[in-house]
Formats: sequence, C-alpha cells, structure tokens
Amino acid sequence: MALDLEEQEQLAEFKAWWKQYGSLITAAIVAACLAFAAWQGWRWYERSQAAQAGALYDTLARAAVAGDAKALRDAGGGLLENYPRTLFASMGALTAARFYFERNDLKSAKAQLQWVIEHGRTDDFRDLARLRLAQVLLDEKAYDEALKLLNTPHAAAFEAQYAAMRGDTLLAKNQVADARAAYKLAMEKSGQQDAAFRESVRMRLDALGG
Repeated sequence: MALDLEEQEQLAEFKAWWKQYGSLITAAIVAACLAFAAWQGWRWYERSQAAQAGALYDTLARAAVAGDAKALRDAGGGLLENYPRTLFASMGALTAARFYFERNDLKSAKAQLQWVIEHGRTDDFRDLARLRLAQVLLDEKAYDEALKLLNTPHAAAFEAQYAAMRGDTLLAKNQVADARAAYKLAMEKSGQQDAAFRESVRMRLDALGG
C-alpha cells in the first residue's frame, strides 16, 4: 500500500533522526543492559559469598559449643581470610574471641577482637569488640589501655555497659570515687530494660557505699 505524502515525510524525518542519534541510542541501550547484567551478577556474587560465609560461621559456632579448638580455628581463619566483608566474619571473630577468653587464651582473644575493631562491618560490632577487649585488658591489669578503649566514642545503646566497665577498671585502680560515679552513670543509662544488668551494677555500688 503506497504511503501518502504526510507519511512519507514522517518516515523521512524518522530516518534522518535515526541516522543522527541511532548509534547513541543503541550504545545507551547496550550500556544499560550491561549495567543490569553487572548488577545482577554482583547480587548473585554477594548471595554466594554470604551463603559460603554463613556455612563457615555455622561450623565455627558448632565448634565453639563442642569445644573443638582446631575446627574453630580453621573455620575462623577461612572466614576472616576469604569473606572479611561479610557480617559473618565479624560474628565469627567475636564468637572465637569469647571461646579463647573462656579458656584463658587472652592473646588469641585480643587478636580476634582487634580484627573486629579494625575490619568490622558495622559500628555495633566495633563497639562491642572494644567493650570486650577492655574486659580482656582489665584481666591483664592493663588498666590505662582499657580506659582508653572505653573512652572511645560509641553508640548510645552501649553507654551503660561502657560506664559499668569503666567503673570496674577504675575500681581496680583504687579510684573509688570515680568508679562510684561510673556505676551511677551506668544505672542512669541502663533504663529499666535489663534487670539483671541493673542489679549487678547496684550490687557493685552498694559495695562502695552507694
């Protein structure tokens, strides 16, 4: 069917427009397709990484419960070496640190906690690692190092625990008045949510005469 004059003019305009911009449009479409494919590929990669890291963390957690130091060490090493950017790596290091601390292997516990402080994926993990490392340093009688950690800026959610640990450290240094002030701050910041924590701090305060 022959095209009328108006249709011929429109077709000619379209051909001229396509000749001028067609290569740019094609390139844009190709770039968009490549970007989408890359995004999908990255999502698949992240899911794969998370799944493998999760499996290693499960192995580590089971080893911790079973008291299997070799399995825990192997799984932990794999997590930190191969999947350091996952949340599972930080969780694994914290779990391993507790395992070592309970067995009085303070050197290994400190190494795990320091890794979280330096590489942890979230502020909460880093804040928790500092708090636990301060406990290890307190056990080592490295009081000034512990206090330096406890004075590091941290989330408000950890304020009560940090204050209580400062109290313990100051008391170990025989700074009774400062320890009492720290325990009072811990009580103030704890609210009414954690009854066991509040009772523990209250007992320490009572021992100092309130």
